[in-house]
Amino acid sequence: MYLVLLLARQGPPIEDRLRPVSERPPGYGDRVKKLWVHRDIDAPAEILWALLTDLDCWPRWGPSVRHAQLDGGFQTGAVGVVTTVLGARLPFEITACEDGERWAWKVGGVPATDHTVRRLGAGRSRVGFGVPWLAAPYLAVCRVALGRLEATATQNRVAS
Repeated sequence: MYLVLLLARQGPPIEDRLRPVSERPPGYGDRVKKLWVHRDIDAPAEILWALLTDLDCWPRWGPSVRHAQLDGGFQTGAVGVVTTVLGARLPFEITACEDGERWAWKVGGVPATDHTVRRLGAGRSRVGFGVPWLAAPYLAVCRVALGRLEATATQNRVAS
């Protein structure tokens, strides 16, 4: 009984969890409990945000991404296709975008990674990736991505 009460208190209302995916309300994926990894990086938030939202940069820091394309601008509701390193082409949708701070997406209709950037001051920022708790093993990939993102941001600063 305690587990039922706990589940009822956390996350989306029980009626949303029992609906077929196609009938769930918009933004449903944003309410899914996420597990997070973060890294403090010696780079301005603007550079990190640009790397996170420029699809041409995704393969440089995203270990699972070979290519991505987007129909329209990088904003909530935008859709596109991501090609994984295994060659799978999957549709995606940007489900949330707070310019310069956070974006989240669904891949293949499934809530996926949440991305955040927070200024820490003096050219230092904290980047975070959140994944649905059912995808907890993907946090290892996110840790690799954070390292690559840091290396890419550092290379960009040295080159400028």
